[in-house]
Amino acid sequence: MKKILTKKKPEKKLLVRLKKRSGRGSSGRITVRHRGGGAKRHYRVIDFGQAKINVPAKVVALERDPNRTSFIALLEYQDKDKKYIIAPHDLKVGDEIIIADNADIKTGNRMKLKNIPSGSDICNIEFEPGRGGKMVRGAGTAAKVLAQEGVYTHLKMPSGEIRKISGDCFATIGAVSYPEKRYVKLGKAGKSRWRGIRPTVRGTAMAPVAHPHGGGEGRSPIGMKHPKTPWGKPALGVKTRDKKKWTSKFILQRRKKK
Repeated sequence: MKKILTKKKPEKKLLVRLKKRSGRGSSGRITVRHRGGGAKRHYRVIDFGQAKINVPAKVVALERDPNRTSFIALLEYQDKDKKYIIAPHDLKVGDEIIIADNADIKTGNRMKLKNIPSGSDICNIEFEPGRGGKMVRGAGTAAKVLAQEGVYTHLKMPSGEIRKISGDCFATIGAVSYPEKRYVKLGKAGKSRWRGIRPTVRGTAMAPVAHPHGGGEGRSPIGMKHPKTPWGKPALGVKTRDKKKWTSKFILQRRKKK
């Protein structure tokens, strides 16, 4: 990992101060439990849309981003403007890339889905034209182009789901960098705390007043057919997707159960 990354400080103009919220929502109440503390860090402004079409860019640095699992690449365009992007796997310092409606099938190039041949691995995919990359941005992930059908492109997502996306949406050629991330072990509790993750207590270890699974003498079972959240909602294996979601019509095949 250290051999790949560039030894330099982050681009100052592309840093934003990140205020800690400790899992609290706009009302100040905890909406996500087990968050708090952690090391201070700045947010790197990532150009997900990559709006500089037909302007060649050179990769001047590969950096680690503490806010995401993948590496990021610093691009310098011909007009000397600099932008961060999510780095595809095997992208190297000195490589030249371009964003265009139709470009060479080369790692890092970004182009419209309708012009990408079947069988190609892609990442940082737009869901709606012009809205910037929304899907397939995690370390080591990639979607595969399966077919072209009219104005739509069929994609196989990392989950195994097959869906169709507008052919006018942009995507980056290649998989996301740092596939080894899945094998990284934190090794100690302190590393979780550095990431702002606080300890998680099992529901069965709590009192009945604190959790539906609580109570009983000694190590007792949860005493119910299916597990619940602390607020009584079904948990573990329950489908939460809205059946009336407007994007359901684009899903051709659901992901397979593990």
